[in-house]
Amino acid sequence: MLYALTEIEVRYQETDQMGVVYHGNYATWFEVARTDYVRKLGLDYMEMEHQGVVSPVTELNVQYKKSVGYPDVVTVKTWVSKFSRLRYRYEYEVYNSEREVVTKGYTDNVIITKDGGKPLRLDKSFPEWYDVYSEVDKRNKAGEDLELKRTNQ
Repeated sequence: MLYALTEIEVRYQETDQMGVVYHGNYATWFEVARTDYVRKLGLDYMEMEHQGVVSPVTELNVQYKKSVGYPDVVTVKTWVSKFSRLRYRYEYEVYNSEREVVTKGYTDNVIITKDGGKPLRLDKSFPEWYDVYSEVDKRNKAGEDLELKRTNQ
């Protein structure tokens, strides 16, 4: 799979009274990691937004395995596991500093018009994105295992 690794420092304010990361923060971490993954693919969400298009999450799944606390540093591994012209799924694994999986999850995303919420096809609205995701899907199905690094843009 073509994946990205995103390092996130746990901030004190992200913890609850038990001293562990509050469960709602994982959705934010997924968003941070997804944006980083998209950038490492050489794409940019702002390109969509400038054209009046947004990419909302339509489903969020989080499976908590182990607690994380302050001041740990986590690494979020992100990749696309499902892809079509209308919908795509990002998978996430969150690792603690001991490289143990502490959380797994996924988000399903679509693209829609910002005004009106009309669903759009990725291949027709953003063919460059579609081509990049098609290549990712092809390489993932071939069993390629490669970490994406940030490109110079």
